[in-house]
Amino acid sequence: MTESTPKPPQASDAEIEREIRASRKASVADAIARSAAGLLKGTSPVTRKQQAEAEIESLLEQHLHDTEGALAIVLLREVAGSAVLLESYDDPTAALRRVVEGLLGSPGSLRRLVKRTDAEWGRIYLAPPHFDAQGVSPDADDPYTLDGVRARLVDLLTRLQGGEVAD
Repeated sequence: MTESTPKPPQASDAEIEREIRASRKASVADAIARSAAGLLKGTSPVTRKQQAEAEIESLLEQHLHDTEGALAIVLLREVAGSAVLLESYDDPTAALRRVVEGLLGSPGSLRRLVKRTDAEWGRIYLAPPHFDAQGVSPDADDPYTLDGVRARLVDLLTRLQGGEVAD
């Protein structure tokens, strides 16, 4: 046996909205909110640049051999701050490859990257950084020597170009 209790009549959403608006004073903020209500509908609140940076960070985590973590941080900053990324939001892998190729093709840029990486390592581990000096053999405890960073970048570039990354 089913009992059906009559439901009270419900006002439509439009009627409720009219009642609420009638009892409130109008403001510019309300007008802006109403006009912009559907502005982000169907889009991501995360910018394309942030999406590209997140993808590059993921690529570095997967393909860069960097147990200390400082090189990945500095390399991500390098790519995020480059004009190359601005041109390649839709293809972050290509942007990362181009930046790494540029670093490997410029000894001065590579040295600056190693110096920034050493400084970042010092900040992370609260230790004095091991800066390379020309003509002096690197410190045995230095995790980021010029040759070591170059080798890691060549390996990263090989992995990115070798098809290990789905574009």
